[in-house]
Amino acid sequence: MTDAPGRSLRLVLCAVDNALAEAWLAEAEGRDGIVVHHGSVLDIGADAVVSPANSHGWMRGGIDAMYARAFPAVQQNVRSAVLAYHGGELPVGEAVIVPTGEVAPFWLISAPTMREPGERLPADSVHPYLAARAVFRLWLHGRLDEGSPVREVVRTIAMPGLGTGVGGISPRTCARQVVAAWDEAFSEITTSNG
Repeated sequence: MTDAPGRSLRLVLCAVDNALAEAWLAEAEGRDGIVVHHGSVLDIGADAVVSPANSHGWMRGGIDAMYARAFPAVQQNVRSAVLAYHGGELPVGEAVIVPTGEVAPFWLISAPTMREPGERLPADSVHPYLAARAVFRLWLHGRLDEGSPVREVVRTIAMPGLGTGVGGISPRTCARQVVAAWDEAFSEITTSNG
């Protein structure tokens, strides 16, 4: 997906298990700007990784615990942003971007898929869609604290399955919802540019 001459945005959908990798491949096929990686989000040379955390920013389980180990400052950065901008609770459907405290990836986007840590989601939950839409809106329209557009600084995002771990959402449901959010967000940008 090109948003300016010579500068493209790239979403890398990551899966460590076969079921999610197959779902990503089936749903994302033919979409410009999306790549599927069968492996960890930490394998990707991305500018930002997505955390499908909880609304309070606690990073103690699933992939968030992996992020907290890899980026020791990140949980405090997320918690501080949630407290400063959202009064201590970042609703599902919203996202914040914070520095990881490391050189690469420099940024982490927290987009909750659940309100409480460890919450099991209903099978028909739309939380993966809401979280992905929040990530894409922040990417396309958000600004960093110093004023730069997020999309000028973050060119590649690595995204794990949203809600597929602790949340219990099926890989197919997650993939369908994430790609639907992508189609919605990027059709808006294409329409406004065209």
